[in-house]
Amino acid sequence: MLKLTPILLAILYAMAMYGVSAFRTKRELDAKSTDLVDPGLMREVNKLASALDLPRIKVQLYEIDPVNGLAAPDGRIFITRGFYNRYRAGDVTGPEMASVIAHELGHVALGHARKRMIDFSGQNALRTALAVFFSRFLPGVGVVIANGLASLLAARMSRDDEFEADAYATALLIKAGIGSEPQKSLFLKLDALTKTSAAGMPAWFLSHPKTHRRIAAIEANEARWLRTPT
Repeated sequence: MLKLTPILLAILYAMAMYGVSAFRTKRELDAKSTDLVDPGLMREVNKLASALDLPRIKVQLYEIDPVNGLAAPDGRIFITRGFYNRYRAGDVTGPEMASVIAHELGHVALGHARKRMIDFSGQNALRTALAVFFSRFLPGVGVVIANGLASLLAARMSRDDEFEADAYATALLIKAGIGSEPQKSLFLKLDALTKTSAAGMPAWFLSHPKTHRRIAAIEANEARWLRTPT
């Protein structure tokens, strides 16, 4: 039983972290968000709602500067003030913004939004368990190895989620009559739109696949879905 104690403690830690993270995220979003009411942008959003047979899709404006979209664990969709400002400035079109919202809807529909919160807690638990394990055999470097393995796993899961959400968005945009061209054109703009982190990499790409791979995947889906029957 004593041998299992570190694992059990890691699981309990993960459960506690999930509860704390979910509470903090909701409180932050509630405090810094308002409903998006832009008529021009909502016309594009309404096309997505019609394609999904929904009366409306509620989108909220999250008052932070970075350019990004967000699907919350409770299913709400957010666009940051920074992203909206670029739309108002003419740097991003309405259909391109709709592609972001379609992508975030994909995260919600596919269960990624809630899973990401759980994954975050689970990654911390995994780091703890691996650190305990490796430190027994490799004192001093066990923590480093544990962090590296957990980070690699998290990156792979995040990239998989992004490709799945992209595919969902492509299908939805086509069904809504918007098409996937705005989705691809936005990806080509993101490098310039997003702020640069201290490491010199645009913030958007820290947790997302490379642009050319995302566009290639979208075009592969288009070729399969829009192939003319013979």
